[in-house]
This record gives sequence, C-alpha cells and structure tokens, in this order.
Amino acid sequence: MNVEDIVKLAQISSALEVSGYPKPGNVHRTRDYDDMVFEDFVISGIVIGDAIREACTDVDVENPKLGKCIVDAVKETDRWIHNNTNLGIVMMTTPIAVSAAISESFDELRQNIVKLMKNTSVDDACDLYDAIAIASAGGMGEVDEYDVTSDSAKDELRKNNQTMYDVLKISAPYDMLGREMTSDMPVVFELGYPTYHELKNKSLNEACVMTFLTILSEVPDTLISREEDADTALKVSMMTRDLLKLKDESDFNQKLAEFDDYLFDNGYNPGTTADLTAASIFVSNLKDHF
Repeated sequence: MNVEDIVKLAQISSALEVSGYPKPGNVHRTRDYDDMVFEDFVISGIVIGDAIREACTDVDVENPKLGKCIVDAVKETDRWIHNNTNLGIVMMTTPIAVSAAISESFDELRQNIVKLMKNTSVDDACDLYDAIAIASAGGMGEVDEYDVTSDSAKDELRKNNQTMYDVLKISAPYDMLGREMTSDMPVVFELGYPTYHELKNKSLNEACVMTFLTILSEVPDTLISREEDADTALKVSMMTRDLLKLKDESDFNQKLAEFDDYLFDNGYNPGTTADLTAASIFVSNLKDHF
C-alpha cells in the first residue's frame, strides 16, 4: 500500500478513536481529565505521522526497526504534549502500519504482523524501553530481570539478547498490548475491527463507541488491572456487558453517559481498550484502501 495513505490512515484512526463519545472512562470530546485533555490526543495523533512514514519506507523485513518507530513517535509527541497520550496506540499502530507497507493485499496483513514482530531485535527492545521511560508509562515490562524502571534494564536486555518480541511476551500475561503484539492480534482482528467495519457506514461515532464497548465487555482492561486490581477490571467488563444488552433500548444513551460518569468518578480508566479500539479503526480503514 502507498506509504502516504498508511500515514494518513494512522493519523485519522487515532483522531477518530479519541473523538468517539461518550467512550466510558476515557478522555473524549466532551470529557477532559485534570492532567490531559481532548486536544492533547488530537495533537498526538497528528505528530506521529513522520515516524510512521519513516518506518514504512524501504522496509527491511528481517530488521524492521519497529522499536525505532515507537520511540521516535513518542519523542515527537513529547515535544508537543507532555503526557503519555499515545504510547499504547503507537505500539499497536506501528506493526500494523509496517505490515501494510509490505502487504500486497489485506489478507496478508495479519500474517505479516506476526513475521515483523518475530524479526524485532534487541535494539528494538531498548528503543521500546526508552519510549516507555519518555512516556512515563508504568506497569509495562515490570519483571524482575527486565524492570523498565531499572537503570540497568537495557544492559540486561543486551546481555541476554532479548528482543522486543521477547520482552513483550514476558509482559503478555498482565498486559493486553503485549499479548496482542506477540500473537496475531486476535482482539483487534476478530472482535474490534469487525465491529467497527460493520457499523462505520451508519455513524463513525457510534462505530467507535460500540467497538470500544464490545472489546471492553469481552476483555478486562489491563490498565485498570494494574492501577486497581484484576477483580475491578473484571467488574467493569461485566458492567459493560450488561450495558450492551440495553443497546436497543430508548434510554441507552443515558445509561451510557451514566456509565461514563461512574468510571470517571471512580478513576477507572480503560486505556488499553482505547488503544485496541484505535488499532481496530486503523485495520478497518486499511481494508478500505487496499
């Protein structure tokens, strides 16, 4: 696929994700947080373009340098927005975008993501750790031997020849992004993207919100798990599942807004679900342009 199209679709997908409202528990166009606001995410979605463009140009499949794209995008974001607004989105978007650049058809996209991730290097792992440090994103890579908060973490990665795929595989049991990126992205391709693709011709906003709710109802959010606990994450997913049962009721929008208020008031932020939603939108948009 044309690189410029991939770049624009990545930016558009990021903007559409944050624009969806009311996406319960997230920043959206009618909900700001004290430390980050809607406009921060819009800006973040725009400024990742150069990093995506570079990553998708003249791709070396054997050494795709996905980590470099991630850290470059996070550095550029940090120039404009001093918050971790898009680390997760960038992590998910990067292998999808580079896969699109080397795929002849949409049907190749998923298998090429697997190939690219397995060809990541130790340098990619170190770049990912730098990106996490810049974004000040807690709860990722926190295992004893490769704790992202440790000054010696990158030395240990190099000593033990740990690639980005390896460290994400370690985090997979407790981080949904790690799980998706070291598999063939089943949540995105089998749950999120089909939901969005079916609904988007009716309403882009409704498609975004329903994709978010569908993912959250089936997959407990691992950001909530890390910030709170697994029981809370499961409770939020069960509440989302109950809410979706009312989607055809006349007061569904009111119930949705109430759920948004509940999550916001309790500090339950399904941020990982937002990242998966952005990736699902991106995949849907790529399918239209292959």
